[in-house]
Amino acid sequence: MKQGRNIKYLPYAFTEQGVAMLSSVLHSQRAIEVNIAIMRAFVKLREVLATHKELADRLAELERRIDKEVMTLFEAIHRLMAPPPEKKKEPIGFRLNKK
Repeated sequence: MKQGRNIKYLPYAFTEQGVAMLSSVLHSQRAIEVNIAIMRAFVKLREVLATHKELADRLAELERRIDKEVMTLFEAIHRLMAPPPEKKKEPIGFRLNKK
């Protein structure tokens, strides 16, 4: 049986919803302050995760664009490194047009 489905394992942390439910039960000033601090931590965590996802998406797009530009650069370098095509050599000197 999987650990997540077995009821004998107790949770190690509250979820955001669990903290909200706890606030409806506990009414002391200290409990309210701790609850507010925990909720602010969850909000900050969501903001940080959203920021990192946005940055990761932007970085991935930048990598895709740079990869395309780098490949174009490598293709140009390979064309420059390739030996020039041989040209038909014409004889040097004066030629008469005979028809």
